Amino acid sequence: MYNICVILAVIVAALLIFIVVIQESKGGGLSSAFSSSNNIMGVRKTTDFIEKATWTLAAALVVLSIVANKAKPSSASDEVFNARPAATQTTQSPTQQAAQQNAQSQQAAQPEAAQSEAAQ
Repeated sequence: MYNICVILAVIVAALLIFIVVIQESKGGGLSSAFSSSNNIMGVRKTTDFIEKATWTLAAALVVLSIVANKAKPSSASDEVFNARPAATQTTQSPTQQAAQQNAQSQQAAQPEAAQSEAAQ
């Protein structure tokens, strides 16, 4: 479903680009090159058709984008972002870490001192 929506969105985007390019702008646009279609349907009808096609393709592109977003497969990164955070550890500054290591080394040295006094 996702792949179909993406392919259709690319096709609609290409058609939308084509329709916008052939629209008559203030400078004349490329629609003057398509004068044969103006002779068949008339200038006003061609302009109406191109304008309606532009709005229809733009709306289709928006709808396809939303559907593709809803239909996209979940990835591992989505699971990481949506997962509940585990118990977080508090971060310590380097000074606090050094003080904690110093306290641990002093605690480890105290039993050794008590054993050496008992031996004497």
